Amino acid sequence: MSESTQNIADLRKSYERAELNEEASHADPLQQFDQWLKEAIAAEVPEPNAMTLATVAANGRPSTRVVLVKGYDERGIVWYTNYDSRKGQELAANPFAALQFHWVELERVVRIEGVVEKVSTEESDAYFHSRPLDSRIGAWASPQSQVISGRSVLVANAAKYGAKFLLQPPRPPHWGGYRLKPDNWQFWQGRKSRLHDRLRYTPQDGGSWLRERLAP
Repeated sequence: MSESTQNIADLRKSYERAELNEEASHADPLQQFDQWLKEAIAAEVPEPNAMTLATVAANGRPSTRVVLVKGYDERGIVWYTNYDSRKGQELAANPFAALQFHWVELERVVRIEGVVEKVSTEESDAYFHSRPLDSRIGAWASPQSQVISGRSVLVANAAKYGAKFLLQPPRPPHWGGYRLKPDNWQFWQGRKSRLHDRLRYTPQDGGSWLRERLAP
């Protein structure tokens, strides 16, 4: 084993910032998520809205990438992307996914699983037109997940679509939103001696949630 590998193996962190218990947590996981996300924003952690999205291809091979949450309510968690990308193709073949938020500075993780569907055309249009102009042009310029010969392809595409659409690029037909409807939430709070707090929420009949503590 190399010296650098040994050093990595020796890395340790003691988690002592906060706790998560059944009495103080919300009965509704969406409210718990809302509280934690707002606390992450208030704490000015880097990109508090960044989440890892995990999908699985038709052949059973998983993949992950980081995307940004753009909305959430009782219907689910929303993000936007290119429908022709690898994640779009995998969601078309297998419409289940997992999300993970990791707020390192707060020693917190939120994991969310569920079924995914596209948001409405109206929602995608509204969000697309709220984006900066460069981002709207970028949605046209990038053939996401496809092999390209170099960065010059993206620059040339951006120039082409910028000249074509000027200040009013329409939403590309291959670009829009997804919504994950959660059926499993987990909230993890780091604790001392690796005895972390971990609560899981699963849906019950009547719209309530079962809240259970899991061993870390």
